Amino acid sequence: MGDYAVPAHFLLSHIVRNKIIKPKPITTKTIEIGTKYSPEFVCTPFKYTLGTMIEGIEEGANILIQAGGGCRYGYYAELQEQILKDLGYNVKLYNLVTAGTTDIKRIYKIMKEIDPKFSILKGIYYGSITKKMIQYMDHIDHYIRANIGFEIEKGSFQKLKWQMLKDFENVKTHTKLRRLYKKYKKEFQKIKTNKPNKTIKIGIIGELYTIMEPYSNYELERTLASMNIEIKRYTDVSYLLFQKHKKIKQYLKNTSEYITYQMGADAADNIGRAKELCIEGYDGIIHIKSSFCTPEIGAMPVLTKVCADYQVPIIFFSFDINTSEVGIQTRLEAFYDMLEMRKKNEKRISRN
Repeated sequence: MGDYAVPAHFLLSHIVRNKIIKPKPITTKTIEIGTKYSPEFVCTPFKYTLGTMIEGIEEGANILIQAGGGCRYGYYAELQEQILKDLGYNVKLYNLVTAGTTDIKRIYKIMKEIDPKFSILKGIYYGSITKKMIQYMDHIDHYIRANIGFEIEKGSFQKLKWQMLKDFENVKTHTKLRRLYKKYKKEFQKIKTNKPNKTIKIGIIGELYTIMEPYSNYELERTLASMNIEIKRYTDVSYLLFQKHKKIKQYLKNTSEYITYQMGADAADNIGRAKELCIEGYDGIIHIKSSFCTPEIGAMPVLTKVCADYQVPIIFFSFDINTSEVGIQTRLEAFYDMLEMRKKNEKRISRN
């Protein structure tokens, strides 16, 4: 899921003695394998993760770790484990989160099964480093999204980010990690950009997996950056693990005229975010999800109402293995042209 294999590998390689196999980057082969052995109408992240698991097994993995979620994703592990058994794979699948809940005792028990000599003190120490690593990565990513579309030397941000992640993998202490973060934060700020005072700003909301795994959304953020667009994205692992339980209450309060209860996964969050983006003056909103994502399907009519009330354009994308990349590009270009035209009209009206 995006770059989060880096902190996951860092954590596991320091707290258990097992050999940790990094997942391969997702490719067409991954989704083809996952789709072949998945129920037809299951949501797309199920197929991506199943394909990734099978590729990991073929690389030699005999233990798999699943992290669950707050919707049907929280029940994936049981079905995926049965599918793997039916395919003849003799592996053990551990699910850290079931139906959106977990606890330290359960995780400790799982870690002791994986490695009987697992130390809870070591787990806490490297877990705290991993938490800060994720937060630092996400802080840098927020800065990149706001500026990458205006870099003078193309590829500068991505090249520096790869180097940062490589260095993050080799840290041993909080002090070293903090120094690296401060160093790279300055380096990113030194990258030369040609960013106008008023840019076209787009907020991206939607289903968490499709947002965070670039392959599953056909590199949407990269495409937007190529159009010189400033991007804002809320959903990341920092939000899901450390902020969501507090933020969701505020979102529900701020959108009481639209919704009363949570709607599963990040649907209610996205309605709150849409209103926030409208108030902050964003030019447009892009909502993305995987096919058959029930919570986001339920949120779409409400999102349409929110954006209509604030007169902010919104466009919806649903992704699966059959999604046309050309179709995505065409719709994005049309959306951009419309936003640009609105921007010019606003400037003309303000001058008059």
